[in-house]
Amino acid sequence: MTDTYVLVHGAWHTGAELEPVAQAIRAQGHHVHTPTLAGNRPGDDRSRTGLDDAIASAVDYLVAHDLREVRLVGHSYGGMVISGVAQRVPERLRRLVYINAFVPLDGQSLNDMVPPHYTALFDSLAAANAQAVTLPFPIWREAFINDADLAQAEATYARLNPHPYRTFTDPIRLERPLHELPVGKSYVNCQQDTALPHSLGWHPRLSERLGLFRLVECPGSHELLFTDPGRLARAVVEAGRD
Repeated sequence: MTDTYVLVHGAWHTGAELEPVAQAIRAQGHHVHTPTLAGNRPGDDRSRTGLDDAIASAVDYLVAHDLREVRLVGHSYGGMVISGVAQRVPERLRRLVYINAFVPLDGQSLNDMVPPHYTALFDSLAAANAQAVTLPFPIWREAFINDADLAQAEATYARLNPHPYRTFTDPIRLERPLHELPVGKSYVNCQQDTALPHSLGWHPRLSERLGLFRLVECPGSHELLFTDPGRLARAVVEAGRD
């Protein structure tokens, strides 16, 4: 059976970084899209782009391509976006798949779900860079892509782009809690992910907010999309299938 997947990237990324994962899913016979969200495109004004803009850009993509029965996949920050999309066009969705992603409650921002030392760092970075944030390399190396060697960590870091900080600070508005939405839900947990400290882990702290959901676990860091895209693709299909 051929399914349709839309892969929504995380902060500092574009859709291009998910293409190796998409190619591995396509090799299994599925249709896969990898849009780039508003705020992460070349020329976007990162000082003015907010969470609603990013969500709207994903909705617009689904509508423009008339995509239905979609397995909508969000990585990290992308969890905020797919949560908003599910409120606006639930009729186009078959399942939500979160990959070590944020699962918000109504009125929460992304910053509400990260440790205080991250918000303090992001505040200072945004103030110095026209309300855009760029992840420092030591954090990328040790916490985000800890399963890569130094050469791969450096090469992937060079591909990142400044991220609009308002998407971290804007609260999301959810008319219905995510656990009440009539779509399937899955959570992929990469087990060596230390982008968030394990005391404030992705799973089960955030995943359990989905209510009834399918859990798929696999080894890897937060950036498994770089270090083993084929393994991540298998996890996504396992999470997304009926």
